[in-house]
Amino acid sequence: MNTTRISRSSTVALLVGCVLTVVSAIAVYGSQTNSGITAHVRAGYPSFTQDRIDAATDIYLTYLIVLGVLGTLGWLTTLWVARRNASWARLLATGLWIVATGIALLDLTVRDTSGDTALPAIVGWTGLAPCVAGLVAVVLLWRRTSERKETLR
Repeated sequence: MNTTRISRSSTVALLVGCVLTVVSAIAVYGSQTNSGITAHVRAGYPSFTQDRIDAATDIYLTYLIVLGVLGTLGWLTTLWVARRNASWARLLATGLWIVATGIALLDLTVRDTSGDTALPAIVGWTGLAPCVAGLVAVVLLWRRTSERKETLR
């Protein structure tokens, strides 16, 4: 088992990503974002009744909160693993970053039956913020290993 400790900068990047994920999830329930999703659904589906708009908004909010919870668990798990085994953490962080970035890009670009994006752009862009921290963390985790191999040669 590899007991190499991760660098301080890797830990900071992982913590920043976790905080950004939590803030993004909390912002979903903020009045501006919530009304933004409602207004977005209303604009895309003008024939919907208020009950259908509310139901669609609830589905989007539930989806985004579940993503936020899963993302936070991913960050905390990666941090926990990284503090115990840096080589396994690299693989975990890379895999989670690929999945999270794919979901964030999908949230930003997917179109619904109205022809507009399914979520307001601000929600999509907010979902990409933790992915930037994730990329930094992945690079730092892999760089740390590369530097260590160089010093062993």
